[in-house]
Amino acid sequence: MHPTNPGGRVLIYSTLRILTVFFAMLAFRYRAFHASRVPTTGPLLIVANHQSMLDPPMIGAGIPGRHLDYVARVGLFKSRLFAWLIRTLNAVPLRQDEADTGAIKTTLKKLKEGCAVLVFPEGARTTDGNVHEFKRGAALLVKRANCPVLPVAIAGAYQAWPRSRKRPFIIGQRISVAYGNPIPPDELMKDGPDAALERLRREVEALYSELAERTGRDERPTERDTD
Repeated sequence: MHPTNPGGRVLIYSTLRILTVFFAMLAFRYRAFHASRVPTTGPLLIVANHQSMLDPPMIGAGIPGRHLDYVARVGLFKSRLFAWLIRTLNAVPLRQDEADTGAIKTTLKKLKEGCAVLVFPEGARTTDGNVHEFKRGAALLVKRANCPVLPVAIAGAYQAWPRSRKRPFIIGQRISVAYGNPIPPDELMKDGPDAALERLRREVEALYSELAERTGRDERPTERDTD
């Protein structure tokens, strides 16, 4: 499940993942597609669009055979209890003043250990629900990581917990996740970093559109969603 965690943390993560799936299915009619595409071993960089604070648990919950690592801002570790929880769920603190350099170093370290690391190339949560430009730091990370990259799309999380709200809507929204095919590093970087970044964004956009077709709903935000 995880190349470096002790058995106790693996068991806690697995238990909380199952509980998260049940809760998400009841509260958000949660569905995950193509989880079998996620490699079960070896370093893996996962890139996804960033809709809300719900993204990491919703993306991780859909993968039964592997535990993910996340990079989280250091402010989330202020509470001792919450810090214990997110560390157990493989969150790694990042000081905000270190910017992209710190995130890249942290992610590369985890990848060298054989972990699967989730990052959000947009850099921040969307303000309108749409997929926005991927930052150039993501291209540098892909180049230095030299490992397969897996595009992922999440839809509905913005409607469930938009950036403007302190708390999510617990009932009434639908969240879905789609996992793409892993892309070998040589194939991804063959035309340079800019082309690699654009391809990853297109892959995420395609998965996002697939979710709209599968759920029978256009996941782009409506005027009510953006109020």
